[in-house]
Amino acid sequence: MADFFRNLSFGQPWRLLFLLLIPLLVGLYLWASRRPGRRGVRFTTTALLDLVGGRRSQWRRHLAVALSLLALGAGVAGWAQPTTVAGVPRERATVVLVMDVSLSMEATDVEPTRLAAAVTAATGFVDKIPAGYNVALVTLSGNPAVVVPPTLDHAAVTRALAGLKPQESTAIGDAILAGLRALEQAPRDPAQPDKLAPGAIVLLSDGDNTAGTSAVQGAQKAAEAKVPVHTIAFGTENGYVDVDGRRESVPPDPATLAEVSRITGGQTFTADNTRRLEQVYQDIRSEVGVEKKSTDVSSTFAGYAIIAAVLATLAAITLGARRR
Repeated sequence: MADFFRNLSFGQPWRLLFLLLIPLLVGLYLWASRRPGRRGVRFTTTALLDLVGGRRSQWRRHLAVALSLLALGAGVAGWAQPTTVAGVPRERATVVLVMDVSLSMEATDVEPTRLAAAVTAATGFVDKIPAGYNVALVTLSGNPAVVVPPTLDHAAVTRALAGLKPQESTAIGDAILAGLRALEQAPRDPAQPDKLAPGAIVLLSDGDNTAGTSAVQGAQKAAEAKVPVHTIAFGTENGYVDVDGRRESVPPDPATLAEVSRITGGQTFTADNTRRLEQVYQDIRSEVGVEKKSTDVSSTFAGYAIIAAVLATLAAITLGARRR
């Protein structure tokens, strides 16, 4: 609901000037309420007035007026042609899964290893992607590569995931560029052949950029192509690997990945265990499955106006019935 009002705009904003009638009507109502009534002149005491006429509930009258003004406000807002940005389910899309296979993914702070846990979660993610979506797989190492180009054969992607092996270095920027190359291979809309197919890159990594193009430069290229990059910083601060008999700490680098997502308009997540990673993939699936479109919401405000008007009418009816 917060996003609904945050993204609200009006096609005819000048019509909102009629909302100024509301404070004027409130002032008129207060003035009329304070005028001495003719009914009070016939009786010498308020006690006698209450005895004869009954103590009418003031809150019913105030409620009827408030609901009437609310109906007026909602009606004016609807008349001003309101629109908001809402998520609309995609009919088709391409999801490029970028998986970090650097040596640090052999860390066992997430059992059995970071890589094995990431593969399991990514497999569940791919299995639940709509059948009409193309899926591609890119490996993130010192030499990123498109392992599986965009395909509707999701089983081919899960088989490739199962065969991933650790490699040296981490080139996040180059992996993003590889993801963009994969998107270029996806079927395009015949009506817009010059545009990339709608889609997103989902990038999981446990370290900072150690080779190739910087992560920021890769993100800027994705932003130019209007491709969001959703990032997952995977692992814990206590992760380590043994290299040539030497123990090396391999904590994740969420700051770099968060900057990538910010630049491209994607979402950024952190996960330090398998359950959390599965939840992250579920959130990303929901994000990728919709596209933001401007939607006319005049009918929504019209509905609010009708509800308020009906309630105001009921309040007025009960108030009139008590007067008899």
